Amino acid sequence: GGSNFGGLTLPFVREKLAGKKVRIVAAEPAACPSLTKGVYAYDFGDTSMLTPLIKMHTLGHTFIPPAIHAGGLRYHGAAPLVSHLLELGLIEAKAVKQRAAFESAVFFARHEGILPAPEPTHALRLAIEEAQAAKEAGEPRTILFGLCGHGHFDLSAYDSYLSGSMQDYEHPEAAIHEALPHLPKVGA
Repeated sequence: GGSNFGGLTLPFVREKLAGKKVRIVAAEPAACPSLTKGVYAYDFGDTSMLTPLIKMHTLGHTFIPPAIHAGGLRYHGAAPLVSHLLELGLIEAKAVKQRAAFESAVFFARHEGILPAPEPTHALRLAIEEAQAAKEAGEPRTILFGLCGHGHFDLSAYDSYLSGSMQDYEHPEAAIHEALPHLPKVGA
């Protein structure tokens, strides 16, 4: 839901609030786009509706995640603090398709000798795109991304990508709109 992202970026939010030019971008899978396509509302943190209501960007607690390889990123909502920062315009969010994420992971592994876990490869993809844009613009930029976990336990996902059997999946708008009426009704 955003714990790695929050832990890495929250100190930079303070810098941004102090007037420094800082751009903070949250990466997420296009298959589970809670920040980029979800709504900011109160929702349950679990499908059994046992948790207290949490205000977050959500696809709805009835959201059924697709079988994508970034298993830790298949949650229906985003962390409340991350969601609030997005609502305030202090951070941005971008969705990345899984084949593009794995393409970046293989590139990174070949150049850095580190095989990333699937979860951080979405951020890695955006970092590579940002570096390419900086190079094309002839601008120096400091780019920070979080690399958490290694992919040795996810070799079947890499095999799926390298064999060409991995498919991109983008969660359909219609499915998002189907889940939203199930959000709990909360008075103002």
